[in-house]
Amino acid sequence: MSRAFYKSIVFTGLGCMVHAAYSAAEWRHYSRNSELHYMMIPVDIVIQTILSLLLTMLGVLFIAGDFKEIRATEELEGQSWETLKNRPSFYTFCHRGRSFSPFYTPPGGLSPPTGGAISAGGSADAAKNITDIPARFMS
Repeated sequence: MSRAFYKSIVFTGLGCMVHAAYSAAEWRHYSRNSELHYMMIPVDIVIQTILSLLLTMLGVLFIAGDFKEIRATEELEGQSWETLKNRPSFYTFCHRGRSFSPFYTPPGGLSPPTGGAISAGGSADAAKNITDIPARFMS
């Protein structure tokens, strides 16, 4: 059967459950006003609640699709030792190691200043290597 059919089963079950909840609230209000505190909820409301719950669960089971195996061994049997620790979601490509590459250009498309070129400040600077240690740290 189609998914639309099972979706309609879910909505029907939810509608019946809302109706059962409203009936239970209405009965509780009636029992408090008539001082029948010792009486239980009528059987028809209990049956309607249980049937609507089962109907909703049945619809959700068929909408959800295939379930995965809980045991991890079922999923890991097809993997080799080389690919067992391969986790692509942990790959990081935006790290500072790229700035040590001789082909690195800073963000914004500007190339690093070369000897004799005019920088953004308007003065001529010597070529500066990004991996050079500043003079203030040298003793």
